[in-house]
Amino acid sequence: MSYQYDTVIYNVRIASMQDSEVPYGELLSHAIALKDGKIAALIPSDDSLGEIVKQAKSVIDATTLIPQNEGGTLKHPWLLPGFIDCHTHLVYGGNRAEEFEMRLQGASYVDIAQRGGGIKGTVEKTRCADERTLLNTAIKRAKRLCEEGVTTIEVKSGYGLDLDTEVRMLRVAKSLEQHLPVSIKTTYLGAHALPNEFAEDADGYIDFVCEKALPYIASQNLADAVDVFCETIGFSTSQTERVFSCAQEHGLPLKAHVEQLSDSKGAVLAAKYGALSVDHIEYLADSDIPHLAQSGTVAVLLPGAFYYLSEVQKPPIDALRAHNVPMALATDFNPGSSPLASILTAMNMGCVLFQLTPEEALRGATAHAASALGLHDRGVIEAGKLADLTLWDIETPAELAYCINGHRPAAVFKEGKQVQGR
Repeated sequence: MSYQYDTVIYNVRIASMQDSEVPYGELLSHAIALKDGKIAALIPSDDSLGEIVKQAKSVIDATTLIPQNEGGTLKHPWLLPGFIDCHTHLVYGGNRAEEFEMRLQGASYVDIAQRGGGIKGTVEKTRCADERTLLNTAIKRAKRLCEEGVTTIEVKSGYGLDLDTEVRMLRVAKSLEQHLPVSIKTTYLGAHALPNEFAEDADGYIDFVCEKALPYIASQNLADAVDVFCETIGFSTSQTERVFSCAQEHGLPLKAHVEQLSDSKGAVLAAKYGALSVDHIEYLADSDIPHLAQSGTVAVLLPGAFYYLSEVQKPPIDALRAHNVPMALATDFNPGSSPLASILTAMNMGCVLFQLTPEEALRGATAHAASALGLHDRGVIEAGKLADLTLWDIETPAELAYCINGHRPAAVFKEGKQVQGR
């Protein structure tokens, strides 16, 4: 028998995250039909649903995937898009627990970097780690994200700063798809820090990035985008622009770590080059925000690093809202400034520390996170999108941002296949 749909899921409340005047893009009386890994249709739950169900190879009553309410009352769970963690550094060697102790004793992020710690410390450990070690630890970290309903992860390089290790990191990142039910987008972050072999020669290192590393990485299709740490302890705007120009020559989209520690005008430069996103942006000037609005660049908020480094300068949330700049939200999972393996905790931090609304936080980890990666096939629940879905035993979507470590999805669907839950 030929079926019109692979799967129909019913008895759900849908938080579609579509642009809508209704909070969370709610679709309260709909079923969802899946076909070939995509959302085929959103179907009103009316008298015709019975006929629709007959056209599906598999039928799932979502209420059977969650415990019943007290007293046996049937409760319809919420269906949301799979979460997208659009900024991580989860492939690396070792850890930096000792730096955590140093910060608690008064050392700053800049102090630690100047002593050869920070990014450079992780570079040394990552260069010494073989591919199997990097893969095993990366699987463990990525698995934690997947357990919370993350179905797409962006992974940056930047802890090798030489060609061999950067390539190894990117290959390990891409191979995560073979071990976990997750999509991986890779970003080459060669201009992350200055390696010891180029000490006092930042321009020479940028030559290496642009003339050797980036062309090879592009030729091997190892990166989906290119990023630069444009900051006082990173690279200048002129050096950043060289990398941007080179990336564009190789057809690679741009992202940028900017305005985390100072207002270096990296966001303006990134907007000029049509970057997908500008990330961190605590020191972004209100007057520079129209540049982002005009270029369609997404502002990626990283409250984990803000929290972990005990920062006080907050991103200009009100001004970003006023200019309708989309705000994504991510874990910034990394060994030094944000060892955060929880997208749900990042949402809570975004609300508590940056005063996002729960809806803004959820959109930041779904629809806007997809935009920050240049992905137009996911992040919302609508016909034609990938069937990356999460099912939750909650009364309202706000609970996911409200409660710290209080929820796990009752089920996760990756491209239409159930990969988690009973």
